[in-house]
Amino acid sequence: MHLIFHGTLIHSASLTELEIIENGLIVIDTEAGGTIVHLARNIAAPDVDRHLEEAVATASIPNLDLASSSSSSPSSYSLRRLSRSEFLIPGFVDTHNHAPQYAQRGLGQSMHILDWLAQVTFPNEARFADPEHARRVYARCVRGFLRQGITTASYYGSMHAAATNILADQCLAQGQRAFVGKCNMNREAPDYYRDASAQASLDDTRSCIAHIKSIDPRGVLLKHVLTPRFAITCDEELLRGLGQIAREEEEKGEGGLPIQTHFNEAEQEIVYTKKLFPQFDNEADLYEHFGLLGRRTILAHCCHMTEYEFGRLRELDCGVAHCPVSNMTVGGGFMAAPIRQFLKRGVKVGLGTDSGGGFSSSILDAMRQALVASNAHEVASKGEDKGLTIPEVFYLATMGGARVCCLEDKIGSFEVGKEFDAILVNADAPGGIMTMVEEEDSLATVFDKFVMTGDDRNMEEVFVRGRSVKV
Repeated sequence: MHLIFHGTLIHSASLTELEIIENGLIVIDTEAGGTIVHLARNIAAPDVDRHLEEAVATASIPNLDLASSSSSSPSSYSLRRLSRSEFLIPGFVDTHNHAPQYAQRGLGQSMHILDWLAQVTFPNEARFADPEHARRVYARCVRGFLRQGITTASYYGSMHAAATNILADQCLAQGQRAFVGKCNMNREAPDYYRDASAQASLDDTRSCIAHIKSIDPRGVLLKHVLTPRFAITCDEELLRGLGQIAREEEEKGEGGLPIQTHFNEAEQEIVYTKKLFPQFDNEADLYEHFGLLGRRTILAHCCHMTEYEFGRLRELDCGVAHCPVSNMTVGGGFMAAPIRQFLKRGVKVGLGTDSGGGFSSSILDAMRQALVASNAHEVASKGEDKGLTIPEVFYLATMGGARVCCLEDKIGSFEVGKEFDAILVNADAPGGIMTMVEEEDSLATVFDKFVMTGDDRNMEEVFVRGRSVKV
């Protein structure tokens, strides 16, 4: 089966350059994992059939039988012609998401981070000891993120192995590409919500790794992500053990495992980390010492950085998950992360919703707040760090997130050979509140209106690997 779209396609050509492909023709082979097998530019509507015939004749599009249009035929195809108000964009990548916090979004805003954890988050996450509670919340969580165009998510689970496995099951069943991690935390948390020991935490982690490999052996959609919550909640034995697991998985030659943790999120957290680990001057050296920093590491927040830490993240090719909504509502201060400095240094940056850490589960909201935060940082830096642009925040939400997750060879843009993770946007969707589209609007203007005022009602369809996943 082939999916074929004709119309406007929009993706990032680079950090600063948006490519708007008018009269684009994209062909997806759903039998080959949703692979994009053909992309043509400037094909006028009357020329689509002729172009397809020529492409098939020259074998530019493999396995496409234009003589068959029956949905019951394995070689059939579906051609969709997009209207002026419709366009395709790559699916959004959420590089930092706490799945068990989906039901607590908006609670505890303006609290300091450690107080928010103790009073709001830990009691909520402890409820995931009940598998039925986990099943109910995670089914809604994954469905909700897919509805908002998040085709890839890096999830923190709770500390419970059974609940984490349920989250992985839901991602696979609903078709979301995901990193899923059992949260490791064996100290500095309430007795009712912490791992019994470092060994118990490591054993649960290994069982979750095995579960994901059993349900998705080739890692088509899922990978386990090693998830020390942050250094405060992990003793040295646990961090060392997680580093050992990372090395073991790397040596298996299966691509290794991603790693995620919180990094320099708030001053209160940084001070307490140094108190618990006085042998380290900074968090970069701490995590590197335990074998947890590298190109597959996703570091959430990174609000307070030293020059040394900027350098180490760049040298080790770590990724930064920028979560502007939560940074400005939870943590104890307006924490505008220095994103321009990361970008200047070539550090990988993507966006995260942080789920319960903020008030929104929308990457569109994260894009808008990233603009606000960057403008604030421009003022705070006396003009040294220029504010971000719409093309830049769109890059962070798509290609930037793909790079952070080391998935840039698979997703993030509409290059031939990548997998079709995409959102079909209807700027004129019934019942939507997006800024109205007018006759004189250019495609760039329509795109800007969507980014700044659209929502999930404008996301008509969402695809992962060529499969429609929005319900």
